Amino acid sequence: MRGVLFDGERTQVVDDLGIRDPGPGEVLVAIAAAGLCHSDLSVIDGTIPFPVPVVLGHEGAGVVEAVGPGVTHVAPGDHVALSTLAGCGACAECDRGRPTMCREAIGTPGRPFTRAGRPVHQFAANSAFAERTLVKAVQAVRIPKGVPLTSAALIGCGVLTGVGAVLNRARVDIGESVVVIGTGGIGLNVIQGARIAGASVIVAVDTNPAKEPLARRFGATHFLSSAQGVRDILPTGADHAFECVGHPALIRAAVDLLDRHGQAVLLGMTAPGTEASFLPAALFLDKSILGCRYGSSRPQRDIPRYCELYLKGALLLDELVTRTYSVRNSDDFAEAARDLREGRVARGVLTFQATGAGPAQPAAPARKVRR
Repeated sequence: MRGVLFDGERTQVVDDLGIRDPGPGEVLVAIAAAGLCHSDLSVIDGTIPFPVPVVLGHEGAGVVEAVGPGVTHVAPGDHVALSTLAGCGACAECDRGRPTMCREAIGTPGRPFTRAGRPVHQFAANSAFAERTLVKAVQAVRIPKGVPLTSAALIGCGVLTGVGAVLNRARVDIGESVVVIGTGGIGLNVIQGARIAGASVIVAVDTNPAKEPLARRFGATHFLSSAQGVRDILPTGADHAFECVGHPALIRAAVDLLDRHGQAVLLGMTAPGTEASFLPAALFLDKSILGCRYGSSRPQRDIPRYCELYLKGALLLDELVTRTYSVRNSDDFAEAARDLREGRVARGVLTFQATGAGPAQPAAPARKVRR
């Protein structure tokens, strides 16, 4: 079968991957669509160290093809969105409803794939850049068939991380102010999470002016090309500042922009050895710096909720999909990666159609969002 493989030196689309049958508590999913995220590129450039060879991808949706013994909550033919959390379900953190903190969920990657008889690693317990993948049952979340799979694919990372950071971690309240630094896929979901939470002022900050229309579409009340202008809008500072880029200077800016009792939430991925600085005295007025893994999500609870919000018109998914790419060869993947690196897309979505399929397609038409 076809998939996107990184061998430590180059990324290529191969067509000779194998995958084993599902065992107890596992689900085999035929991938319909997968979002290309900066985290995938971070494996390629070394920002995220990961064993190789590895099948990339971690943001996908598809149709259940087979289930292993003991799996009862999904069945063949069900539409599912995939999470990256392969939690054990039995540790203290899982029992407390904090699967993002389960050490098994964060632990050693599996190797359900083979190539030329040798095992191949699975990225983020997911590997959605393949025609099929194998996940733990807890990672497969059934979704309504009314949610397009090209849009549903983005729930599994970008939406869970961005919207979840607002609702689960920061717990933004009605009438509060929010600054979002970086308006890529994660930033846009932070923006719409803040809108859903009822924030009164949502300031989007991005150096690319072409991103303003989409940021406003998702709920931004203001758009700036630099964080230096935030104080003109919020003279006393923001209740919440979300850093979605992973740059030390922007982390410092997020902290400096806080009002009393404000929270800076760090979502952008930095290299493991990167350091950021701040003034400790700046935190004495009950300010906080918060880490956030995967939106502090509980996918089996959150994904159905987000699907419901989508079907009601409150959550934007179709509008996140700037372009779809039919990945038939390595050049197709390289084009999608280049568009993401150069900021041309909010999210590019990969499909693995048969050779001879049509060219990349534009996004679905925008729906009217309920505010």
